[in-house]
Amino acid sequence: MKALALQVIAGLLTWTTTLGADRADIAQLSLGHAALLQGVLAALLTFLRGLALWWSAIALVFPLLLLVTFALQLPPIFFLAAFLFMLALYWSTFRTQVPFYPSGPAVWKALLPLLPADRQLNVVDIGSGLGGLILNLARCRPDARFMGIELAPLPWLVSWLRAVVTGSQARFTMGDYDALDLAQFDVVFAYLSPAAMPALWQKSQREMRPGSLLLSYEFLIPGHAPTITVLPDPQGPVLYGWQW
Repeated sequence: MKALALQVIAGLLTWTTTLGADRADIAQLSLGHAALLQGVLAALLTFLRGLALWWSAIALVFPLLLLVTFALQLPPIFFLAAFLFMLALYWSTFRTQVPFYPSGPAVWKALLPLLPADRQLNVVDIGSGLGGLILNLARCRPDARFMGIELAPLPWLVSWLRAVVTGSQARFTMGDYDALDLAQFDVVFAYLSPAAMPALWQKSQREMRPGSLLLSYEFLIPGHAPTITVLPDPQGPVLYGWQW
């Protein structure tokens, strides 16, 4: 919302500049130059506001890409389809501040040795995405029970279909993990975002049983040092763990 508001402000500044140049009998800006000016202003405002640098890059190219899109004269159904696809993929990212971003095979391999081998386990992946981690673990540990919970409809549907097609015993549920009782799980894995970690920690403190394990890929919990650190990929983030 901040990025959108700054883009609107940059658009108003560009419009004011263009209007002032017209009244002063200065050469009018072409649409291309106006889009470039708006992009530069939006990128500058985004930087000054303290947003991440990649937001400045988006702010810079957005007006130019918008102009190109209009020039292509695409049919309206294209935009509706794109909107519905993005809605199904990201769904409540605005509220949760957790984007869709899969963990990858290196994390799956690193997580497997952390699962206790001396007993049957209940494992849950919070924000399971396309289900890769849970499906892989279910193949490697058929003695354990694995569950993925995902809030966005499209990733959940893909993971559910993958489990059906492959005959996996893994289960996938669509919903908010906040409604899930973590006391029923021995291992909780999460790949969320920094904004979501404090709430996850509070829920884990309330519900997780002694002897259970909380794992987080890439993101630490502020003020709580992990008891486990694993580097799945020398060039990638760290897998953190907290033993209860």
